[in-house]
Amino acid sequence: MEVGVVESPVERGEYAGFWLRFGANIIDGIIIGIPTGIISVFVSIFWSGAMMELQESTIDPNYEASLSDIFVFLAGAIIILFLSLLISFLYYTLLHSSKWQGSVGKILLNIKVTDLNGGRIGFGRATGRYFATIISGMIFYIGYIMAGFTSKKQALHDMIAGTVVVKK
Repeated sequence: MEVGVVESPVERGEYAGFWLRFGANIIDGIIIGIPTGIISVFVSIFWSGAMMELQESTIDPNYEASLSDIFVFLAGAIIILFLSLLISFLYYTLLHSSKWQGSVGKILLNIKVTDLNGGRIGFGRATGRYFATIISGMIFYIGYIMAGFTSKKQALHDMIAGTVVVKK
């Protein structure tokens, strides 16, 4: 190593392990869960009339739920799902591509997301990484668990997006 040259965490091989990343995910899940839960409550209250109609249809054998009752109920569920995904998408992509290079959970645990050279990732790469996390979680979260067993401690979504999570 040359005198006066500062190595990046990637060059030093200071990758964040599975448990640090897991802890950050728990913190982020709580943070994302709060606005998502509030939105879910308001949407559910707004659509409660349709849900009551559907509930009545299961209790009273003579009651026939109209197609519009079912549609209104499904529309509420779809709105909740869409808003939840939107909140999660914006939270992760904007924070991972920001100057902080990580979500609140990662910031609190002193880890950050970088490209393979230790640089900040852009919004496009953060978007790809976000959607790759869906693949990581599809089969019993094996894609996430991989971070505990790879040399650079990369999860499947990191490999797909060309990123690593390092200690600050």
